[in-house]
Amino acid sequence: MPGPLPPTELYASERIVVLLSCVLSFLGSSLLVCTHALWPELRTRPRQLLLYLSLADLLSALSYFYGVLQDFDRTSWDCVLQGALSTFSNTSSFFWTMAIALYLYITIVRGSPTGTGLLCCFHVVSWGVPLGITVAAVALKKIGYDASNVSVGWCWVNLDAEDRVLWMLLTGKVWEILAYVTLPVLYILIKKHINRAHAALSEYRPILSRAPAFQPRTSIADKKLILIPVIFIILRIWSTVRFILTLCNSPAVQNSVLVVLHGIGNTFQGGANCIMFVLCTRVVRARLFSSICCRPYDSLNWPLQRSNSNQQHPEPCKNMDAPDSEWTRPLLSST
Repeated sequence: MPGPLPPTELYASERIVVLLSCVLSFLGSSLLVCTHALWPELRTRPRQLLLYLSLADLLSALSYFYGVLQDFDRTSWDCVLQGALSTFSNTSSFFWTMAIALYLYITIVRGSPTGTGLLCCFHVVSWGVPLGITVAAVALKKIGYDASNVSVGWCWVNLDAEDRVLWMLLTGKVWEILAYVTLPVLYILIKKHINRAHAALSEYRPILSRAPAFQPRTSIADKKLILIPVIFIILRIWSTVRFILTLCNSPAVQNSVLVVLHGIGNTFQGGANCIMFVLCTRVVRARLFSSICCRPYDSLNWPLQRSNSNQQHPEPCKNMDAPDSEWTRPLLSST
């Protein structure tokens, strides 16, 4: 591998933007955790997995905030500590993101029953693998100052490590690239299955007066299934681009726009999840606004409940894996 590039200089404006992204991600992750704690009726299994993802993103935002604030110029004890925390939380975030997709695929497409065994497996993999990698990296002194060529002020893999590319892969990049492939495939399979289920349902049921109200909710749920992997890739791709440019020893890795996009992409995952699963989810959004406005939750839903009560509801299909079914509605519905 060619010699390392000179350190990337971070300007004050770049640091402010990335710090703001960290704050928004922290607030978004905190809001997701609070909604789970405050409203027990929303504690479905998918949102339980989302809770663990939010905890990983919360720790990630805090560690990145400290790293960008310090803008390390050498390896120190707090550089190693920050690098270890961000490595663990960032890698764990990848695993929990894929765990949610895998859970939805198993329950919707395969129709397989899921119990505590699968959840325990997710915990072992999503916390255990990142922890093992991080402990090994710290013990072997692979975490340290990286000149901000593959980061934005924070510490990651030590620039002086001869096998730094291997450790960059193990501590993040290989899981990131795996997520690029896994997430689109799983969500496309889920969406296709849902579309087939709706098509099969429409063949045996007349068009009801409720259909115009049902269709927008289904449409938005379908859009969410597309947006989840798309948003993940849009946020994370800049980190991968800078990693590749660093391997090629290209000075383009120090481009200011690329640096800012990398900083936002790595730090804003919690904010993006909050937008998707709080602000764009009808049930959670209504409860949140009712709490802010100090109004009873039922009063906000009264028109919807009244209109639904006056309409004929189709008899639920036992094996119907539609996006508004009992176990997916709190995660996907948004009307």
